[in-house]
Amino acid sequence: MTDILRNFERVSPDLVRQAAEFQAAILADVNGRRGALHGRIAALRPRMKLAGPALTVDVRPGDNLMIHAAISLARPGDVLVIDGKGDQTAALMGTIMMTACKQLGLAGVVIDGAVRDSLEIDEMDYPVFAFGTNPNGPTKNVPGRIGHAVSIGGVTVRSGDLIVADADGVVAIERERVETLLPLARKKVEDETARIAAIKKGNTAAGWLDAALRTAGVLKQGETL
Repeated sequence: MTDILRNFERVSPDLVRQAAEFQAAILADVNGRRGALHGRIAALRPRMKLAGPALTVDVRPGDNLMIHAAISLARPGDVLVIDGKGDQTAALMGTIMMTACKQLGLAGVVIDGAVRDSLEIDEMDYPVFAFGTNPNGPTKNVPGRIGHAVSIGGVTVRSGDLIVADADGVVAIERERVETLLPLARKKVEDETARIAAIKKGNTAAGWLDAALRTAGVLKQGETL
């Protein structure tokens, strides 16, 4: 099997556009509370957000050879999803590579590893979600894989899957599930909006709480808070 998979089906631009209207938290909830990457992978700045199909990259810790190759293969709108093995000893990307990504129209970068030049990336206003930062540069010697499924932040991500990220973190959703989840996301937003409105009018009690406490054995039958 080749180390570079060039051809795979991406979640459609229309579904990406619709999904981008929702918070990552909403999509994670309607996806059965699955798909949220570990919280160590976070936005460099809270205002950053992105949505797009994943282009996966598997690298050895501290080496960014395959990321350069992936940038050359990426399509406009793609999100680079890089399994950097949670390594923080060297930055895998910085201003030069991020500028290339932005120039090519990539939607952003999600990396389980370190980046550098964070102030310049902030000034670029380019969405980057990373494990952290490190001033040390990478090597460019070690082979890896592009387009294959990766495990990043405890979640399996395939190229073409939907990636949505914001100040709360990153969520990945299987490409085949996106269309069916969007109506659920709209309904959840409507329900939460109505609940917040009710709370602001004084209805602060959670109607489900007593029953849940009884089920958990905290309250006896017939007992209330």
